[in-house]
Amino acid sequence: MDFLYKPWPWYVAGPIIGFTVPLLLLMGNKRLGISSTLRHICAACVPASIPLFTYDWKKEAWNLFFVGGVLLGGVLGGVVLSDGTTELMPREYFNWSELGTVRGIIMMLVGGFMVGFGTRYARGCTSGHGITGLSALQWPSLIATMSFFLGGILFTYLVLPYVLAL
Repeated sequence: MDFLYKPWPWYVAGPIIGFTVPLLLLMGNKRLGISSTLRHICAACVPASIPLFTYDWKKEAWNLFFVGGVLLGGVLGGVVLSDGTTELMPREYFNWSELGTVRGIIMMLVGGFMVGFGTRYARGCTSGHGITGLSALQWPSLIATMSFFLGGILFTYLVLPYVLAL
């Protein structure tokens, strides 16, 4: 059971994710992705004639269960299976007391907007393009993934030092 209490190495977790994508495509013509789940939830809960939400969301209901499993897995891994000695995230930035500060609220709002806008603008999230799009040999996903990495590098060196100085 010791393997459940520590992060898995890339050479174990990577192939599991890598084999999941083609299995989903082969077994049910399903695409692995998270960012479309909000669209499915909105289509199910908002009975409006908004063009973005007018489609048969019930065909994608499996995705809602997938995201529920991801959330449940995160809770199990972070709370239930935590032995208290392994730090997966720095406490200075990922704690409840930091979220209540002005800096924490600004970072959540700005970060949430940037992630949401970028996901919609790029027609998918980083993992969706990087895992599903690249495995399907989609040219736009390659460009998007390279842009994500370039943006992350530029942000890390040009913007993050000023944000952390607040």
